[in-house]
Parts: sequence; structure tokens; C-alpha cells
Amino acid sequence: MTYDITAIRAQFPALKAGSAHFDGPGGTQTPLPVIEAISDALANPLANRGHLTAGERNAEALVQSARQAMADLLGADPAGIVFGRSATALIYDFSRTLAKTWSPGDEVVVSRLDHDSNIRPWVQAAEAAGATVRWADFDPATGELTPDDISAQLGDRTRLVAVTAASNLIGTRPDIPEISRRVHAAGALLHVDGVHYAAHAHVDIRRLGADFFVCSPYKFLGPHLGVLAAGPGLLETLTPDKLLPSTNAVPERFEFGTLPYEFLAGTRAAVDFLATLDPGAEGSRRERLASSFAALEEHEATLRGRIDEGLAALDPLTIHSRAVDRTPTVLLTIDGRDTTDAYRYLAGRGVDAPSGSFYAVEASRRLGLGDTGGLRIGLAPYTSTEDVDRLLEALSDFLRTPAPRG
Repeated sequence: MTYDITAIRAQFPALKAGSAHFDGPGGTQTPLPVIEAISDALANPLANRGHLTAGERNAEALVQSARQAMADLLGADPAGIVFGRSATALIYDFSRTLAKTWSPGDEVVVSRLDHDSNIRPWVQAAEAAGATVRWADFDPATGELTPDDISAQLGDRTRLVAVTAASNLIGTRPDIPEISRRVHAAGALLHVDGVHYAAHAHVDIRRLGADFFVCSPYKFLGPHLGVLAAGPGLLETLTPDKLLPSTNAVPERFEFGTLPYEFLAGTRAAVDFLATLDPGAEGSRRERLASSFAALEEHEATLRGRIDEGLAALDPLTIHSRAVDRTPTVLLTIDGRDTTDAYRYLAGRGVDAPSGSFYAVEASRRLGLGDTGGLRIGLAPYTSTEDVDRLLEALSDFLRTPAPRG
């Protein structure tokens, strides 16, 4: 495996502005092939999908190629790829649809580790159906959410478990395959939030055992939309609210209105770009993605080690990302200082590392950080050693500045 960070960075026009980006967990920068794919889609004839006119054929081709690209990325069936406005919107749509099958006394399990988009839609849907919500907790001292934590909430009436594959706040990666085994043994469905996970790991939803898996292309170099993957057979059993004349075919029955064809072109291009991160990779796109993500994980692990070592030398920091298996994401707080001030200081030095709870409000509260959260440092495919050194130097300088009075 090879990883040419210089060649990769050359593909990102936004990096010319000079900032060192550690804000990838909130959305990555965009490479030229994705920008060009979006532009090309809009520059050519487009119409509602069909097979007669050039515009119809172009739209149809963009949809089908994007479904196949996402299927290759996730190890899914293209007939089970659903596109939506965002991961949050898709989860709301599916929570309402699934809740039609719930009755009073049924139970839904959510986790305090999750982004609120994989909590609140399920809580609200359960409340509307008269179902009971059960909460799986994580250990704030270690950041770990274990299969036992999930098992403790399972029962004879559990209908669905919603859990993240990777915490967007502290990076924890729960053991999803084992959680899946226990959830399915209880006769329930498993909904996995893969928004943060898919940006850092080679996804195989069959190995994970996810019945539903959601992600967002803009977290892995693509445009702003959401994707849900599920088995076509499972989707056939679900009946969403939809317009009368709209198709009942799967997966289209879950896609409301005209799809953003240009963003589907960008999504396909993002997957193709990810498959080139290891330039020596060969084989199918799925095989090249596996090799490229292995190279990416090695690159990010090296940089994460450099960050961890550098932060360990700085006082008075508290690191909240402590799980054994986690993404290259670090949440920290500074004793006696507001991390929003650190965020502003770093931004003034051209280092983008935001502060907040990033919609993982339950996790932030469980960590004792209230709704404020902390400073989050996240890596992306274009992060370099020089970026890391700039971050550590700027953070060290901030810690030497006097704290504001009052």
C-alpha cells in the first residue's frame, strides 16, 4: 500500500486557502473530480428519469451509477440504496414508517453515545406509537459502549435497536457485529448510524449485520445528501407515506420528489476518488476501495499517534476520546478555559478545529460536559503531518496565553 499525501492534497482546491482542517467530522473538503462531476451533470441535458430523450437518459444513468457506487462502498445491494436530503431526514422518514408496525408495550433501544439524529427520531416515533424507549449507556471513564450494555436493554418486546458504528463526538467504535448478533437473537432490527464510521473505515454492512445503515457523502469528500442501505427484501415489507402517483418500486418508493442528479454524480465521483487513495490498488472498485481504506487507516493511525503524543505533553488538557477502538477523532477540554476561546484562537492561526457537542448532546452530558462539549480534532484523507504540527504548536501557544479575567 502507498499513500501519496502530496498528490492527494493537490486535488483539493480549498486547501489553497492555507487552513489546516481538523473539522472533517462536520464535513470534508471537496476534491476536483467531485466538483467536476457535479458541474458536468449540470452542463449536460437533464430531465425527469426516462429512456427517450437525452436528458431522461442522463438522469437515469446518474441515479443508477450512484446506486452502484454506494453499493460498492458499503458492500450493499444497489437495489437497497435509498437517497435522501440528509441522514437525519432519512432516519426521520424510516422511523415514522417503522413505527406504523409498533404497538403499545413494544420497546425501542437507543444509545447515549449517539448523534441525536439516531436518537430523537426513534424516541419521537416510539412516543407516537405508545412504545417504550430504553436507553443503553456508555462508560464515560473509558468511552466504551459494549454489547453487554445493549444486551441489558433487550427484551421480548424489543422491536428495534439504534446505535452508532462510530461516535462523532469521541470516536468510539462499538462492536457492531456482536451487537447485531444479540439484537437479532432477540428478534429485533438493527439500525446503524454510519455517518462518522464510513469516513474512516471500509464498510461491509453484511459483516456488521446492520439491517439499516445510514451515511452522508459530504463526510467522505462528496456532496450534501444522505444515503440509507438496506436489503431490498426488507424494504419491500415497509410502506412509507408517499404521493399517490409516485412509484411503489423499491428503493424509489422511499425517495420523495426529484432526486438531486448533480449530487448523485458527485457522490459517484467521491466513491471513485476514495478508490484511488492507494494508487497501486487493482481489481474491482470494491476491491480498490478495500485497499485504499487500508492505506487511509494506516495514514490516519500514524497522524493520530502523533496527535496523541503531542497532546499528552500539554497541560492542562483532559482527553475524552479513550476507547480502545476509535476513529482518529479527539475530544478535549481545557481545565479552567473555555474551548470556544481555543477554537477562536486556533482559527486565527489558520487551524480549523471547532468546539461544541456537535449534536451528540446525550454523549456530551454523559461525559459531564453539559451541552457545551469540547474542542474536537478530526482527521480526513488530506490531513498532513504539517497540519498536525501546526495544530499542536497553535494549541500549545494558546495554553500559554493568559486566561481572560472575570
